[in-house]
Amino acid sequence: MSLKEEITRRKTFAIISHPDAGKTTLTEKFLLFGGAIQTAGAVKSNKITKTAASDFMDIERQRGISVATSVMGFEYKNMLINLLDTPGHRDFAEDTYRTLTAVDSVILVVDSVKGVEAQTERLMEVCRMRDTPVIIFVNKMDLEGRDPFDILDELEEKLSINVRPFSWPISKGYSFKGVYNLFEKSLNLFDANKTKIADNDIKITDLNDPQLDELVGEDADQLREDVELIEGVYEPLDNNEYLSGNLAPVFFGSAMNNFGVRELLDTFVQLAPFPQGRSTNVRVVEPTEEKFTGFIFKIHANIDPKHRDRIAFLRVCSGTFERNKFFNHVRLQKKVKFANPATFMARAKNVVDEAFPGDVVGLYDTGTFKIGDTLTEGEQMQFQGIPSFSPEIFKELINKDPMKSKQLEKGIQQLTDEGVAQLFIREIGSRKIVGTVGELQFEVIQYRLEHEYGAKCEFVPKNYFKACWITSDNEEKLDEFKRIKSLEIVQDKDNNDVYLAPSQFLLDMERNNFPEIEFHFTSEFKTAEA
Repeated sequence: MSLKEEITRRKTFAIISHPDAGKTTLTEKFLLFGGAIQTAGAVKSNKITKTAASDFMDIERQRGISVATSVMGFEYKNMLINLLDTPGHRDFAEDTYRTLTAVDSVILVVDSVKGVEAQTERLMEVCRMRDTPVIIFVNKMDLEGRDPFDILDELEEKLSINVRPFSWPISKGYSFKGVYNLFEKSLNLFDANKTKIADNDIKITDLNDPQLDELVGEDADQLREDVELIEGVYEPLDNNEYLSGNLAPVFFGSAMNNFGVRELLDTFVQLAPFPQGRSTNVRVVEPTEEKFTGFIFKIHANIDPKHRDRIAFLRVCSGTFERNKFFNHVRLQKKVKFANPATFMARAKNVVDEAFPGDVVGLYDTGTFKIGDTLTEGEQMQFQGIPSFSPEIFKELINKDPMKSKQLEKGIQQLTDEGVAQLFIREIGSRKIVGTVGELQFEVIQYRLEHEYGAKCEFVPKNYFKACWITSDNEEKLDEFKRIKSLEIVQDKDNNDVYLAPSQFLLDMERNNFPEIEFHFTSEFKTAEA
């Protein structure tokens, strides 16, 4: 099969949502439809009765939340689907942000009871930064939730995107009877007791068909009114508007009950983009180029706790990735090859001989990679758009067992390499300061250090407002600033100078006092904020 044919067989996307909207449940139903798993895990009330296939860390199974991006592949209707299930919790938003650099489209899950929540808005902002195509799935229609039209209005208002319903619910909550597929003109009746995936579609191309009254009773007239209103108010789907990220198809259903999921998946396969080009510091790389390129967007240690392995996740951007072939590690300027590259079904790994644009490959790593690293067949370039952001919470790492200092050192280095948090080293005393977006990350780090590395620690809060990467063409002024602010100057993992500003006021004052110095709020200086 040619490279172009391989590309047109692939779709790579992420599922994103606010916590508890049903994202992981929807992920598993996709895997069921694709035949990748036989039974789904259940995530209920933060207690897991059957481990969710996409949640592979012990702490995730205990807490009932996803705190790390899972990478999964499955086949559906002759298409190879690469699915990335992301953390919903806002404390792990940066992991989700990096994941969105590796996908070509997104499915956004919204809870019909709670509507658009704060984290949903933040995730959508990231999608809009990249003009990522979005399909929306309104979940939990079998619960007493919001009016569907109110949800559509809220989606447009809060997410700043036009919407187009592709399916429409017949009632909701306890009286929920199913959905009418506006795209295929068919009716799918809801059965809360349905335990297996089945095709229950009934073709009703004319809503005036008396069969509709027989099937849904008194709700038939309401459905007719709703569909007439939809066709009058909402524009027909313009595929270019969807692909440019301006219009989102909307589906309604219940992921927990396998309902409305197949319609969503079928439409996704038809509409979602094939692997797209990616920007580098030199040029845009197109997937159809013959020479291989790719970048590391995620690193995870100890996927298999028995083997202490460390996996770097590579998004293939162009050409063909081949097992045991030497590639150029651009940052280190060295040749690397991989004997056992793998694709993933959550924890299950399969060795692959080759991979194509859109594919996500797991590379066994001994500390060679950092997030954002680029691999090529020789060209000197760096894929962009994978920066670290300034953390919001800062705490000093304190070793509680001096006999385990080496384990602690190795553990915190590996965990921060994964992007769980950022590590800053203060030269004076070699003190380690960990920065995160939220408190939960510290809990995860503490748990993993103890259970995966045998190292016990505690975190002492530090009063810093923001981490600012500092650069200047005036070395003398930069040295002067670093000398004056020595107690607030640290280095990140790449030995870049970082100023930990105690407050907004003091940050503004230093920016005025030292106009020769640039204060960057992300680690990607060329695209950082001014």
